[in-house]
Amino acid sequence: MTTQPLSPTPRSTVRRGRRRSVTDRETLYSILDAGLVCQLSLVLDGSPVVLPTCYGRVGDTLYLHGSTGAASLRALAEGARACVAVTLLDGVVYARSVFHHSVNYRSAVIHGTPTLVDDPVTKLAGLRAVTERLAPGSWDHARPPTQRELAATAVLALDLAEAAVKVRAAPPGDDEEDVADGTRWAGVLPLDQRWGEPEPCPLLPGDSDVPDHVRRRAGQALG
Repeated sequence: MTTQPLSPTPRSTVRRGRRRSVTDRETLYSILDAGLVCQLSLVLDGSPVVLPTCYGRVGDTLYLHGSTGAASLRALAEGARACVAVTLLDGVVYARSVFHHSVNYRSAVIHGTPTLVDDPVTKLAGLRAVTERLAPGSWDHARPPTQRELAATAVLALDLAEAAVKVRAAPPGDDEEDVADGTRWAGVLPLDQRWGEPEPCPLLPGDSDVPDHVRRRAGQALG
């Protein structure tokens, strides 16, 4: 893995809230490896477009996928620039003043020009990364993609060289006079997301057991 800094260009240098900027690459990895859905942004036919989509990471490469017929993926494959954002919400910050209300969060924003993955081995690796990020253990459990399905699926690779990371994990930042007043409650309401119990497909035989890879994830914390 590269040791290249997170903000090598003006485009990915944090300016607002600079004290929340984190420069180590491991934090970038940890955010991407905890999230499930990213916001993929690009300009399409002169208008901004934001698309929620699943993703996967292998080393310093982020993989995205979609239909070969999607106009957004065709534009990206032809050289359109992209911005990908992943945000994890950890809690709501209740301050003594409305102005200072905030959230505790971890966010990663990646800039770059994705490239279309043509190599069959790399394409499969990218699809596996996307699948395993969303549903660990499924790549080996479920039926693999057919050649027809692979032909209908585009996989894009986005280098993680140009990225910005911000983290807030702190109590309220109130004005001194509001703290001294002492009449209003302030603090953090943490957000704890967890997976629920598996809900089997109604078309399964009645005696079907939940596979281990699904059972292991049920009840785990998300993020």
